[in-house]
Amino acid sequence: MSKSCRTLLPAALLAYACAPAAASDSYTIDPYHTYVHFEVDHLGMSKMRGRFDKTSGKFTLDSSKKTGSVEITVHTASISTGDNDKGTRPRSRDEHLRAADFFNTAEFPTMTFKSTRVAWKGDAPASIEGNLTLLGVTKPLTLTIEHWRCGANPMNKREMCGANATGTIKRSDFGMKYALPGVGDEQKLWIEIEGYKD
Repeated sequence: MSKSCRTLLPAALLAYACAPAAASDSYTIDPYHTYVHFEVDHLGMSKMRGRFDKTSGKFTLDSSKKTGSVEITVHTASISTGDNDKGTRPRSRDEHLRAADFFNTAEFPTMTFKSTRVAWKGDAPASIEGNLTLLGVTKPLTLTIEHWRCGANPMNKREMCGANATGTIKRSDFGMKYALPGVGDEQKLWIEIEGYKD
């Protein structure tokens, strides 16, 4: 090896070692295209569905390292099941769901999901392990990603990613036991999420 090569090689290695590591891409959740839906058995007669209309949060991605993170805050008072008008009843279903029997939104205005691990399959995230906090109780929850895509929004040209994910919880695990077993314990969740690159 020539003297010049012996001189340049350590310098190049030092420059590589000191170069900043590539940072994860960060995304802010688009609240207009992110929803949490749920489904619960009602008296064995039908599956009642509802959603939360107000969410916020962030997620990160590092496709080279196959890592990521997600943090979502759901505003529980934004629950909607299509029953807002109480009519001649003491209260509507949505009002009851906001009360202490169910989501107790006055005391617990938000529920949160924070990831602990993102598993990848090929070049896309496939599942998210994390913790759901509801009614002051934190329990593990795994979300399975059914659809994933990143690209430029054709309307505003901004870079974004979007996904659909599902998971299942038991509401009794969080202390929500009102009307069991007539109103089902197991609840299926769907999360539709879109976020813009920061």
